[in-house]
Amino acid sequence: MGFIKGKVRQIIYEGSNGYKIGLFKVKDTDDEEVKDFLNRTITFTGTFMELNFDDYYQFDGYYMYHERYGNQFVVKNYNRILPDSKDALIEFLTSDLIKGCGVKTAVKIVDELGLDALNIIKEDPNALLKIDGLSEKKAAKIYESILKYSQIDETLLKLQEYGFSIPDATKLINNFGDKTLILVKEDIYSLIEYVPFNKLDKIYLDKLNNNDALRAKACIIESLKRMGFQSGSTYALFDDLLAFVNHEFNLNLDDVALDNYLEELIDLGNVINDNNHYYLCDVYEDEKAIAEYLARINKMDKKIATLKDIKELEEEYEINYNTEQKNAILSAVNNGITIISGGPGVGKTTIVNAICKLYIKKLRLNSEQILSDIALLAPTGRAAKRMCEKTNLPATTIHRFLKWNKDNNEFQINEYNKNYHKLIIVDEMSMIDNFLFASLLRGLTANITLVLVGDYFQLPSVGAGNVLRDLILSNKFHYCPLNAIYRQTSNSYIPILASEIKERNTESDFFTPKDDYNFIETNNYQIKGTLKQIINKAIAKGYNENDIQVLAPLYKGENGIDNLNIMLRDIFNPDKKNELKFNDVIYKEHDKVLQLVNDPDNNVFNGDIGYIEHIDLVKKEVMINFFGNYIIYKKEDLINIKHAYAISIHKSQGSEFNFVIIPISNNYHRMLYNKLLYTAVSRGKKSIIILGEKQAFLDAILNDYASDRNTGLISFLNVYFN
Repeated sequence: MGFIKGKVRQIIYEGSNGYKIGLFKVKDTDDEEVKDFLNRTITFTGTFMELNFDDYYQFDGYYMYHERYGNQFVVKNYNRILPDSKDALIEFLTSDLIKGCGVKTAVKIVDELGLDALNIIKEDPNALLKIDGLSEKKAAKIYESILKYSQIDETLLKLQEYGFSIPDATKLINNFGDKTLILVKEDIYSLIEYVPFNKLDKIYLDKLNNNDALRAKACIIESLKRMGFQSGSTYALFDDLLAFVNHEFNLNLDDVALDNYLEELIDLGNVINDNNHYYLCDVYEDEKAIAEYLARINKMDKKIATLKDIKELEEEYEINYNTEQKNAILSAVNNGITIISGGPGVGKTTIVNAICKLYIKKLRLNSEQILSDIALLAPTGRAAKRMCEKTNLPATTIHRFLKWNKDNNEFQINEYNKNYHKLIIVDEMSMIDNFLFASLLRGLTANITLVLVGDYFQLPSVGAGNVLRDLILSNKFHYCPLNAIYRQTSNSYIPILASEIKERNTESDFFTPKDDYNFIETNNYQIKGTLKQIINKAIAKGYNENDIQVLAPLYKGENGIDNLNIMLRDIFNPDKKNELKFNDVIYKEHDKVLQLVNDPDNNVFNGDIGYIEHIDLVKKEVMINFFGNYIIYKKEDLINIKHAYAISIHKSQGSEFNFVIIPISNNYHRMLYNKLLYTAVSRGKKSIIILGEKQAFLDAILNDYASDRNTGLISFLNVYFN
C-alpha cells in the first residue's frame, strides 16, 4: 500500500454504488512507480462519496497497469487534506465549497487566524467576527460551509472507527447524510438494507451494546429470515423460533420475553401472526398475493379448442398424443390456469410445443402477434434455452421478463406496470419460490391463460415456499399429472429408474447394468479413483467435458464438489495456459465454469454453464463464453463463478446433460435423500452412472429428509377461492 496526494481533475465513470473512475493530479506520493507522474494526472478507481475538484485528497492504495485505462491507482482508503499553506488555504476559502468568502476576506482570515483557521472557526464561530469588515451574515455563511464540509469527513472517520468499510460507509452517508451516525447509535439494525446483518451485529456488540431489547428484536427478524432460508418454510412456530433465536445469537429469551418482543414487532408491522404462524411481513404478503392473483386468473376460462382440434394437430404434425397428453393440451388452452406435472420421459416439452401450436392455430396469430401474445418462461437460462430449442419460439428467464434491477432487487414489471402477454407458460415450476412467483403474478394481467409445468417430485425451491406442491394439493386448479413414460424404448432405463426412485421401490433391479445406466459399487475411499477411470474411458470414446456432468450433494469433504473439481479439471484441462488465482482457486483458460448469481444485464443466470475463453493477465480479466454469449469478468467478479466439472444437484435443476455421473458416499450423510437422488437422476438424457455403496443408495431412496416445509399458501387459496 502506498499513497498519492493531490486533486481530482475529472470523473470518467460513476456507478450508483459510489464506484468511480477518474483522473487525479499527483502532487506527492511514496510509491516509487508513481513518482514519474508527479505534477501529472493518473487514472484512479475506487468507492467514494462525493469528490470535489477543489479539495486536496490523500488516496491510499496500490498502483497497477490497466490496458484500457492505462496506469491506474486502485484506492482502498482516502481522506481529505486540510490546506497546509497560506496560498492553499486562501484558494480553499475562495472555492465553491465555501459560501460568502472572496479573495480579500480569505486573505484577512488567514492573516488573522493563521494556518489553523479552519479548526478555529469550526470550534468557535465568533472567531470570524474578529475579521475587519466581515458582516455577521457573511460570517454565518462561511461558518456553515466549513461545518458542513467537515461533518462528512468526521462522519466517514467515525464510521470507520465503528468498523464499517469505506464502501459500506459511503452507501450509508449517500443515503442518510448527516443522520447516519444518529441511526448507527439509535438503531444500527435499521441499516440492514445496506450492510449485512452479521457485520451490523458485530459492530453493535463491539462498540455499542447498549440496548438488549433492540438487539433481541433484530435477532428475531433475522432468525425468521434464516429459518426460511434454511428450511424453506414461509412461517415459524413459536417454540421453533424461540429455540433458533437463542441458539443462533447466544440469547437467553424465555417464552414471555419472546412473546412480548413479537407483539412489539407485530405493532411495528415487521411480523405478522396468522393463527400462531409467525411470518415476516413481506413473506406473508407474497403468499397472500399468490392466492389472490391466482383466484382472479382462474375465473378466465376460454374454451377455444376441442378433441377434434387435437386430432387435426396430430395429423398436421404426424404425431400421436396419449390420453394424458391430450387432456393436458386441451386444459391448457381452455382454462385460466392449468398445472402439468410429470417426471422425465412423459413428454412435458412435447405438450408445451403442442399448446403453443394449438393456441396459435385457433387464434390465428400472425408472427407479430405470436411475439406479443405468448411468453415462455423459466427460472434458469438453460431451461429457457431448452424451451426455445423445442418450440422454436422465444423463451426467457422470469427475471429478464420482469426486467429485474439487481442493484435494488426490484422488478420494473410489477403491479403498477403490467405485462400484456396473453398466454404465459412457466416451466420448471418446482424451482420457483414464493417471492419470484408472487412477483411474476403481480406483473401479469388477470385476463391470461397461465400454464404451469414442472415435476412435483423434484427438489423444492431454494427460497422459501413450496409453490408447485401447494398448488397441486389445494385442488383448486385444473391439474394434469403425466404418468405414462413416453420416452421409454427397449434400451431406455433412465425414466424407469427415476420413477422407481420416486415410488421408493427398493425391490427394483437397480444394480444390473442397462444400455443407458450402470451402478458401479465402490467404497468412499475409492470414489475419486473410480471416477477418474470412468472419465478417462469416456474421453477415450470421444466424450468431452460438455457431454459429461458430475452431480454431487455437498461442496466440502473428500468426495465433495470442490475436491472433485480439482481432480476433474486436471483431467479435462491439463495443459499449461494463462491462469488467474482468486480466493485460493485457480482458473485457467478453457475451464468449465458455473454462474452462481442472476445477471440479467449480461443475459447470464444462476446455473448457467460456460467456458473460460481467455484470461488477460495484464487487465486481470476473464472472458467467459456462455455458448455464444461472451461476458467479461473482473478479478473481483470471480466470486460469482465456480468450476463446473462437478456441480451441486440443486444447481443442476433446469438443466439436462447427455452423460451424468452421480457419486453416492456415506460421507454425504443426511444429504442423501429421495428428492435429491430423484432430481439428480432426472437430469440425465442419454446415460447415467452411479458409483458408491449399494446400501447408501437404497437408504437415500427411503430417506424423506427435507420433504416438510411450513407454508400457508393452501390456507390462503381456501380463503380466496371461497
